[in-house]
Amino acid sequence: MDDDGGRRGRRLEPDPRIRAALVAAATTAIREEGVRGLSVANVLARAGLGTRAFYRHFDSKDQLVAAVFLDMAKAESDRLRQRMAGAPDPVGAVVAWIDGRLDLAFDDAVESDLRRMSLEAQSQMFAAPEVVGAAYAEILVPLIEQLERGRAAGTFADVDPNADALSIQGVLWSSVERHWATGDCDRTVARRRILRFCLRGLGVTGYEGEAWT
Repeated sequence: MDDDGGRRGRRLEPDPRIRAALVAAATTAIREEGVRGLSVANVLARAGLGTRAFYRHFDSKDQLVAAVFLDMAKAESDRLRQRMAGAPDPVGAVVAWIDGRLDLAFDDAVESDLRRMSLEAQSQMFAAPEVVGAAYAEILVPLIEQLERGRAAGTFADVDPNADALSIQGVLWSSVERHWATGDCDRTVARRRILRFCLRGLGVTGYEGEAWT
């Protein structure tokens, strides 16, 4: 690797088009080979770019991987917001967020690439949490907003939006991982269990929708 060239490259202003090309190449590489199989040389070969171009935009492979997951998370956050937009109240919005995340495991209309990338991101939670931390935080933002809204309205009793969002994600993701691992998890049953646990934890004692009684 041309370290001198990399140092010179970092003095130049970043080019959004080159950055996008690097992220796109890395995304494809991760989908095909996983994070472990990713290398800077591979990304540059796919993008048709040189070392200077890489270090003009990223300091390391880990920083590039973090950018890939963050871009994916922003797209997922937008998808969740669209699903939550029609909710009549914070409770309905939380349910919509949960349903949107369950789509990832149970809805065949959700792209398999997104599932693969989600699995790769999850695999990094223990190996390199700093690589995926920003991405997971991004996905939780719409949920945290609704928890804050519900707290302000008195809908949710004694909640900590940031901590409770993490708890909801943890409960939900355990069902998603089980389904991906075994394929025998029923969505209706999983949804009812998740909603019962999470909504009651937020102080919601009954839900008027298609959830639980």
